[in-house]
Amino acid sequence: MSKSIATRQQLLETLQQELRDESISLGAAVRRLRTQVTGLRQEQFAKMCKISLSALRQLEYDAGNPTLRTLKAVFEPFGMTVGIVPRQRPSAAPAAGSPHGGS
Repeated sequence: MSKSIATRQQLLETLQQELRDESISLGAAVRRLRTQVTGLRQEQFAKMCKISLSALRQLEYDAGNPTLRTLKAVFEPFGMTVGIVPRQRPSAAPAAGSPHGGS
Protein backbone atom coordinates (compact mmCIF):
# COMPACT_ATOMS: atom_id res chain seq x y z
CA MET A 1 0.00 0.00 0.00
CA SER A 2 1.98 2.97 -1.29
CA LYS A 3 0.96 6.52 -0.47
CA SER A 4 1.50 9.36 -2.89
CA ILE A 5 4.05 12.06 -2.14
CA ALA A 6 1.23 14.60 -1.75
CA THR A 7 -0.56 12.37 0.76
CA ARG A 8 2.63 11.88 2.76
CA GLN A 9 3.32 15.61 2.71
CA GLN A 10 -0.20 16.29 3.99
CA LEU A 11 0.31 13.77 6.81
CA LEU A 12 3.58 15.46 7.77
CA GLU A 13 1.97 18.92 7.78
CA THR A 14 -0.91 17.65 9.90
CA LEU A 15 1.49 16.07 12.40
CA GLN A 16 3.56 19.26 12.58
CA GLN A 17 0.44 21.31 13.31
CA GLU A 18 -0.78 18.84 15.93
CA LEU A 19 2.62 18.96 17.65
CA ARG A 20 2.55 22.78 17.62
CA ASP A 21 -0.99 22.75 19.04
CA GLU A 22 0.04 20.10 21.58
CA SER A 23 -2.99 18.07 20.50
CA ILE A 24 -0.83 14.98 20.01
CA SER A 25 1.91 13.53 22.18
CA LEU A 26 5.42 13.15 20.87
CA GLY A 27 5.08 9.37 21.05
CA ALA A 28 1.82 9.35 19.11
CA ALA A 29 3.40 11.58 16.46
CA VAL A 30 6.36 9.21 16.08
CA ARG A 31 4.02 6.21 15.88
CA ARG A 32 1.99 7.95 13.14
CA LEU A 33 5.16 8.85 11.24
CA ARG A 34 6.20 5.23 11.34
CA THR A 35 2.84 3.65 10.51
CA GLN A 36 1.14 6.20 8.25
CA VAL A 37 4.06 7.86 6.48
CA THR A 38 6.59 5.02 6.16
CA GLY A 39 4.47 1.92 6.75
CA LEU A 40 7.43 0.31 8.49
CA ARG A 41 7.44 -2.08 11.43
CA GLN A 42 9.15 -0.87 14.60
CA GLU A 43 12.27 -2.90 13.89
CA GLN A 44 12.62 -1.48 10.39
CA PHE A 45 11.95 2.10 11.48
CA ALA A 46 14.45 1.91 14.36
CA LYS A 47 17.09 0.61 11.95
CA MET A 48 16.29 3.36 9.43
CA CYS A 49 16.66 6.01 12.17
CA LYS A 50 19.78 4.32 13.60
CA ILE A 51 18.29 4.05 17.09
CA SER A 52 17.65 1.02 19.25
CA LEU A 53 14.34 -0.79 19.13
CA SER A 54 14.03 -0.20 22.87
CA ALA A 55 14.48 3.57 22.41
CA LEU A 56 11.81 3.62 19.69
CA ARG A 57 9.35 1.64 21.80
CA GLN A 58 9.85 3.93 24.77
CA LEU A 59 9.44 6.97 22.54
CA GLU A 60 6.24 5.69 20.89
CA TYR A 61 4.67 4.96 24.27
CA ASP A 62 5.77 8.26 25.85
CA ALA A 63 7.91 6.36 28.35
CA GLY A 64 11.37 7.29 29.55
CA ASN A 65 13.27 10.40 28.56
CA PRO A 66 14.45 10.36 24.94
CA THR A 67 17.68 12.15 24.25
CA LEU A 68 17.85 15.05 21.83
CA ARG A 69 19.98 12.80 19.62
CA THR A 70 17.20 10.17 19.50
CA LEU A 71 14.54 12.77 18.69
CA LYS A 72 16.67 14.28 15.94
CA ALA A 73 17.35 10.83 14.49
CA VAL A 74 13.62 10.16 14.26
CA PHE A 75 12.42 13.53 12.93
CA GLU A 76 15.24 14.65 10.62
CA PRO A 77 14.50 12.08 7.88
CA PHE A 78 11.12 13.83 7.54
CA GLY A 79 12.54 17.33 7.21
CA MET A 80 11.77 18.25 10.81
CA THR A 81 14.07 19.29 13.60
CA VAL A 82 13.79 19.42 17.35
CA GLY A 83 14.59 22.62 19.19
CA ILE A 84 13.53 25.21 21.68
CA VAL A 85 11.12 27.76 20.30
CA PRO A 86 9.19 30.56 21.96
CA ARG A 87 5.69 29.69 23.07
CA GLN A 88 2.98 31.40 21.08
CA ARG A 89 0.72 33.53 23.20
CA PRO A 90 -2.91 34.11 22.33
CA SER A 91 -3.22 37.48 20.66
CA ALA A 92 -5.69 39.56 22.59
CA ALA A 93 -6.08 43.30 22.40
CA PRO A 94 -5.07 44.96 25.67
CA ALA A 95 -8.02 46.27 27.63
CA ALA A 96 -8.52 50.01 27.92
CA GLY A 97 -6.98 51.31 31.12
CA SER A 98 -4.53 48.42 31.35
CA PRO A 99 -0.83 49.26 31.63
CA HIS A 100 -0.31 48.25 27.97
CA GLY A 101 -3.42 49.50 26.26
CA GLY A 102 -5.68 52.43 25.75
CA SER A 103 -5.03 55.99 26.83
